[in-house]
Amino acid sequence: MESIEVCVRRVKAGEVDSFEPIVETYKRQIYIYCCRMLGCKEDAQDAVQEIFIKAFTKIHMYEEKVSFSAWLYKIAYHHCLNLLRKRKVRMHFNHVLKSAAMVESVEATLERKWFSEPLEYAMKKLSAEERHLLILRVFEERPFAELALILGKNTAAVKKKYGRMRDKVMKLIKEKGGRDHEEFRTPGTGPTTEKHGDTIH
Repeated sequence: MESIEVCVRRVKAGEVDSFEPIVETYKRQIYIYCCRMLGCKEDAQDAVQEIFIKAFTKIHMYEEKVSFSAWLYKIAYHHCLNLLRKRKVRMHFNHVLKSAAMVESVEATLERKWFSEPLEYAMKKLSAEERHLLILRVFEERPFAELALILGKNTAAVKKKYGRMRDKVMKLIKEKGGRDHEEFRTPGTGPTTEKHGDTIH
């Protein structure tokens, strides 16, 4: 299969069919992201379609100086925020973890590891932006530079915000009587391995 960047260039040149492998590559991870952000399987399915429509119509704006996945997640993030504002989903965040549990296969292990009762309690207390940081930094191990691009902030500010969010989660976990999760123990770092090689400069 051709690289994503090659497919993007073909779509920009008018080869509409080349957008299909882009969708196939990212649709599952964008769906999982939307499930966690929106807390509703049906809303997530609709959001995925709308996000890819936006990506297709705006693909001429994409520049290869950043990774395509970061550009796509930025669209997904802002789309989910708009849905949260319009539908007032914040008041229903207590259903997010139940919805996330519907995701099967490779996600099942992560769900069992992370969604303990104390962490579930903590995540319900997070804002949309804090939840977004937790999903992309801890679950998907995205680098801080990429998170900065998605959030439209500088890397130092994102690291600081992540540190505050991590401390908040640890405090809430302890409040609920749970043990510290290993990934939260080192101040300001989160996971130390950044698997995604598209570093944004």
